[in-house]
Amino acid sequence: MVTKKALQPKYTFFDAFLFVLLSFVGIVTIYPVVYIIAISFSDTASIVQNKVFLWPRGFNLDAYKQIIENPRIPRSYLNTIIYTSVGTFINLAMTAVAAYPLSRPGFFGRNFFMVAIVLTLFLNGGIIPTYLIVQKLHLIDSIWAIVLPNAIWTMELLILKSFYESMSDSLRESALIDGASEFRILRSIILPLSKPALASIGLFYFIGHWNSFFIPMIYLNDPKLYPLQVVLREMLHFGAVQENSLIDKSTITPQSMKNATIFVSMVPVLLIYPYAQKYFAKGVLLGSEKG
Repeated sequence: MVTKKALQPKYTFFDAFLFVLLSFVGIVTIYPVVYIIAISFSDTASIVQNKVFLWPRGFNLDAYKQIIENPRIPRSYLNTIIYTSVGTFINLAMTAVAAYPLSRPGFFGRNFFMVAIVLTLFLNGGIIPTYLIVQKLHLIDSIWAIVLPNAIWTMELLILKSFYESMSDSLRESALIDGASEFRILRSIILPLSKPALASIGLFYFIGHWNSFFIPMIYLNDPKLYPLQVVLREMLHFGAVQENSLIDKSTITPQSMKNATIFVSMVPVLLIYPYAQKYFAKGVLLGSEKG
């Protein structure tokens, strides 16, 4: 007879060590976010006197009011939303189409293309040749300069290819017997079953576009086209204290404005990530055949 004591879990020293280690990592990860939020909602006096730690002191929304009233930040925020939405859609569409033939063993030239694709992980054409190509195509100062040079990421392509390969061939063979084309099979069978994998790589694409500032700095010359990350970088790097400063120093501190902008830029990622995370564990299971 199994006693109640025998059913109780036994905790070892290693379990305690992992608990302490992961708790420390969690605190180190969460503290900067909490501090940023606290600074953004605190009043000027508390920030100047370094009284803000984990909780806002003298609750104040002037920084967020300044963000809304200043036309540059809302405009750059809208630019970021457009670049991220269009870029992620193009990424997913092209990656889904490119990964399908590479997952078929009988595809002509499959090994050659796989070697060429994997080489891009180690070899790069460089910034100057890429810029010259974009310039020759007259894409400078346009959204296409942001999304087209990075239409497919190698690692995400390999992940989706592996997911396609894990799916049962009987579904495809049945569709071929019924007269379906390869494009119809991809659209009606493969893609619906690949939603978890698409959501996973889509999250990586989304975060990559949302946090991108280097590529827009290279290809965008018009400040009206800058995404939020470029504007935020200017605030953090140059201090935003010139005559055309984004900060009204008579009402709020530069630290409050910077942290408020950082927090606003994090909100979409914080909202989308928990939703997409639930697909990660399902990713390797939904491609299999039940029965």
